[in-house]
Amino acid sequence: MLDFAGKRWWYLWTGIILVTIAIVILAIPPFLRPGIEFTSGSSFTMEFQAVTLPDGTIKQPDVSQDAIISTMKELGHDEVRVQRAGADNSYLIRTEELEGAPPIGEAAGPLVPGEIDTIQAKLCERFGVIGADGGCQGVLRKDFSTVSGTVSTEIARNSAFAVAAASIAILLYIGFAFRNIPNSRRYGVCAIIAVLHDALIVLAVFSLLGKVMGTEVDTAFITAILTVIGFSVHDTIVVFDRIREKLTHDAYLPFEEAVNASLTETLARSLNTSLVVVLTVSAMLLIGGPTIRDFLLVLLIGIIAGTYSSIAIASQVLVAWHNKDFSRFWRRMRGGGSTPTTVEPARS
Repeated sequence: MLDFAGKRWWYLWTGIILVTIAIVILAIPPFLRPGIEFTSGSSFTMEFQAVTLPDGTIKQPDVSQDAIISTMKELGHDEVRVQRAGADNSYLIRTEELEGAPPIGEAAGPLVPGEIDTIQAKLCERFGVIGADGGCQGVLRKDFSTVSGTVSTEIARNSAFAVAAASIAILLYIGFAFRNIPNSRRYGVCAIIAVLHDALIVLAVFSLLGKVMGTEVDTAFITAILTVIGFSVHDTIVVFDRIREKLTHDAYLPFEEAVNASLTETLARSLNTSLVVVLTVSAMLLIGGPTIRDFLLVLLIGIIAGTYSSIAIASQVLVAWHNKDFSRFWRRMRGGGSTPTTVEPARS
């Protein structure tokens, strides 16, 4: 049987350091780079292709992120954000809300040119070729989406509500499921602490990516966060349920022994399950497109953090709380000196 509880402060201090680093990263503006779902605006992807000229020569697109930004600013879009999308010459362009943007593909009746057409024509003039019929060659608009300010505010509010509701539901469920053992509320609080640990790490990574690479968060990010929360809590509940079984069958079993035995018995299951998911998500990251890349990255980071937190955070906080480690640590910090150690019985 592995002695996890005996080394709990190693695990807890590692978690505290990671959370502290995460908070420092999040404190540096910008907190996160919100996508158009949260701030309103328009987003579209332009693909720049090679064009065969009438004389048979091939014109390769001489395009770069800075060149696109410069061209967009010439059109008055100083707020533009440009991000490379995929391995080919595709770029995701984000601007303020554009007016009169027609949909991609065929539509019934004549289409009134909108701002997106003006943008595409300018990009074609700079990086593509204007054909004899006046059509654009070499610059292809692959998608377009726009969100108004009212819709973005509602999406942001609903996303925050969803995360808060999920956390409260977890706390209530665990408190109810463990109601027959002493201090059942502690299990719910410890699970929420582990979830906060996982969420902060994911947020910090995406905050750093936003600062360095301009990565934005959208509704898929919220979906992935909720998925990570569910995965983390599921892993934690498996350990807690095993602890409950051991305390129920042996009322005099020391609490630390119950936790060590439970973690030892569930360790292989937790690691194997997480490893399979990590391998699957990693494969999808390698072969998947940019559309789901951020979603998969959240899952990958969150699952790794969640596996660690279920073993090294939730269970160890539970042991430290049971042994009153936090109150003794607080008294020492306040200069109150050490007090005799008193450990609660596993069962009352």
